[in-house]
Amino acid sequence: MDKIAVLVPCYNEAQSVAKVVTDFRRVLPECTVYVYDNNSTDGTAELAQAAGAVVRREYRQGKGHVIRRMFREIDAECYIMVDGDDTYPAECAPALAAPVLERQADMVVGDRLSSTYFTENKRPFHNFGNSLVRWAINTIFHSQIQDVMTGYRAFNYQFVKSFPVLSKGFEIETEMTIHAIDKNMQVENVVIDYRDRAEGSVSKLNTVSDGFKVLRTVGRLFRSYRPFGFFGLISALLLLLALGFFLPVLAEYFETGLVRRFPTLITCGFAAVAALQSFFAGLILHTMRQKDRQDFESRLIGIHEDWMRKRNRNP
Repeated sequence: MDKIAVLVPCYNEAQSVAKVVTDFRRVLPECTVYVYDNNSTDGTAELAQAAGAVVRREYRQGKGHVIRRMFREIDAECYIMVDGDDTYPAECAPALAAPVLERQADMVVGDRLSSTYFTENKRPFHNFGNSLVRWAINTIFHSQIQDVMTGYRAFNYQFVKSFPVLSKGFEIETEMTIHAIDKNMQVENVVIDYRDRAEGSVSKLNTVSDGFKVLRTVGRLFRSYRPFGFFGLISALLLLLALGFFLPVLAEYFETGLVRRFPTLITCGFAAVAALQSFFAGLILHTMRQKDRQDFESRLIGIHEDWMRKRNRNP
């Protein structure tokens, strides 16, 4: 078991990967740097290996697939996840690792948005998207995460081995954040510096398509992790819609004693029934979620015992 494992998912990062590996090995001499190559065609894997990294490969394209394999294969007391584009300085790594190693934090978020991100990042829609996703998650899940989509994070063993990776691409960071909030894990924020990509280096993130994927992921996880809130909102909207169309019909009945708009009345009835169904669906799923959280806590005990055995075996 490694003391600190630095996880670097890479796809065509030949321009910067050697520097990333060298910097982390210099700042954290006790760490092992793992570079997982995701079908690069520019010699990324060879350059990383020459710089001293342990190089492995994930053949399914997408950052989510890479993270899934990393979390499955590597055992460590502390994991540091960082991109291979040299936008996150290695000098911040000790500050990220300290809460995990010293205070048993489950996840430490490298907060770019409170430092240099908005001045360094030259893509305005990225800035807007980061702020929008942060606001949405903190509003829906009642949290105080400062940077939802940062690729610079630290984790403990329990988080890595209990996190179910479902996303395939860049929405993986959003999934991590919501999972930690939902499971009431110890999450800490550490302000880090951010620097834009070097000239000639190209981002793999598509502002529009990947942005919609992230927002869709937020909606999907809202439904999965907060079913009563999700279906309760739908129920309230349907009920308001039903009342909005029903009240004029009722007023007309009191005035004339007649119901002239039967189709509207029938539609209101169906909308009200759908509102009730949505409400009770949310209630049932909420109860199931509570049971799932109880089972998760039981699984954490087994994961912790496994971590203790491995750590004692490799002091």
